Amino acid sequence: MAAYKTLLYRKQGRIARITLNRPRRLNAINAAMPREIRLAVEQANADNGVHVIVLDGAGRAFCAGYDLKDFAEKKGRNAYIQDMPWDPMLDYGMMKANTDDFFSLWRSYKPTICKVHGYAVAGGSDIALCADLVIMAEDAKIGYMPARVWGCPTTAMWVFRLGAEKAKRMLFTGDTIDGKTAKQWGLVHEAVPAAGLDAAVDALAARIAGVPKNQLMMQKLMINQAYENMGLATTQMFATIFDGITRHSPEGMWFKDYAEKEGFHKAVQWRDSGKAIPRGKKFR
Repeated sequence: MAAYKTLLYRKQGRIARITLNRPRRLNAINAAMPREIRLAVEQANADNGVHVIVLDGAGRAFCAGYDLKDFAEKKGRNAYIQDMPWDPMLDYGMMKANTDDFFSLWRSYKPTICKVHGYAVAGGSDIALCADLVIMAEDAKIGYMPARVWGCPTTAMWVFRLGAEKAKRMLFTGDTIDGKTAKQWGLVHEAVPAAGLDAAVDALAARIAGVPKNQLMMQKLMINQAYENMGLATTQMFATIFDGITRHSPEGMWFKDYAEKEGFHKAVQWRDSGKAIPRGKKFR
């Protein structure tokens, strides 16, 4: 059994529960979390008594994305920012590993349910949308704000869940939508009042848990194969390459420099305000 630093793992009957556990940072993704998500999913898959996996977040939110205090605000290069000229394939190898770790939820032989309260934004939306079924609180928010600057959703699940037009609506603006809208648009399975979120997820998990594991596995493999045939892997490859480019473009390097000087909150505020990104600056 793995010892986890960024999440909690527990088993209740036929249900495995994985809880992202960095509540002081709104469960923001650090360097260790993607690997630990994969390990926890593998642990549940290896347990013959588990039929279904529930993923949620501790504290006030499901996940607020990558931890920009670590990766944007901290001075100098890090795993996500190289000195210029940068090596796109080095970046791709690192980010594709994260994408595959998140996608362990999709490729899990056992069904996965994500419970979203508070926020599932930026990289947090990548994680949530990898689950087979997503249930949100009606007042929770989901979106991919780094589509404006410094990001491209590497799992590419926005288009596969929403279709082209609504995916463009979300990724051309970086806007967030609430659970009610996400349900109406077909992005998530269900949206319920926050007070009833736990009960709704538990009821669905219990219903699925009553089905034999081999039946669940066959249905999931069959449905997932349809998405593979539609080019899911190729789309993820391009998305992951583009994500690296966004962090090393002139605008991406401006974002990193500004976050170092003024803090990532001010960098995000500028990015999301619609103000022009300064150009002509000498970057690293």
